[in-house]
Amino acid sequence: MKKNRDREKLFIAEGQKLVTDALQAGWTIRTLLHGKKALDDDILRPQIETLTTKVHAAGGDILIVSDKILSAITRRDNAQTIIAVIEQKLVGLNDIEPAGNDVWLALDRVRDPGNLGTILRTCDALGAKAVVLVGETTDPFALEAVRATMGSLFHIPLMRATESDFIAFMDKWKNQHKGATIGTHLKGSVDHRSLDYSAGPQLLLLGNEQQGLTDELTRACSNLVRIPMAGAADSLNLAIASGIMLFEARRHAL
Repeated sequence: MKKNRDREKLFIAEGQKLVTDALQAGWTIRTLLHGKKALDDDILRPQIETLTTKVHAAGGDILIVSDKILSAITRRDNAQTIIAVIEQKLVGLNDIEPAGNDVWLALDRVRDPGNLGTILRTCDALGAKAVVLVGETTDPFALEAVRATMGSLFHIPLMRATESDFIAFMDKWKNQHKGATIGTHLKGSVDHRSLDYSAGPQLLLLGNEQQGLTDELTRACSNLVRIPMAGAADSLNLAIASGIMLFEARRHAL
């Protein structure tokens, strides 16, 4: 549950890939759990032994449990054979300085953990340098969000901020870093493809799935853009819109 994750500052990641990614990225694994039956598999056993050796060497605990327990933890009938309990890691809003033509993404009050996880994966794939979660955004360490990242959670700096703190950060971005703050908005008058995203650091803002950006964040943007659409749909899924914006902002560097 979220209240337990918040209190303990821990979360769960499933599967060999995510656990390996976490280890390689330097995240701290408190406990590694794996199923008893996996040790009888000639293919899985050496893989599990390699992971358990690395986790134990880093100070983590190893637990061998039944498949029933793995299913109960992950809420899946066919659970992964490996689960890790990992320490959460967030970066302070002012701990990283943007450089050159870096692209950062800010998300305002995102509600769906699957959307958030998919967006983090896209940010990693397209080379965004950081993600800022503004306001009451869904928990990035929720099981559904972690699954959707496919390991990208461990490779991109993640920050949280209140709306007021983030607006102050936007001012710093524009005045100190000489960068652009670009919000997507249905009332935006500028085609998102028309901007020069290589002219200094770019901070992209996307809003809540139903309501979009708040009025305060909208007013703080240096540019409001729209993504052209040809069909009858009046909006795009947030993860899709994020991917379109990120690709355009990073096109020159890919």
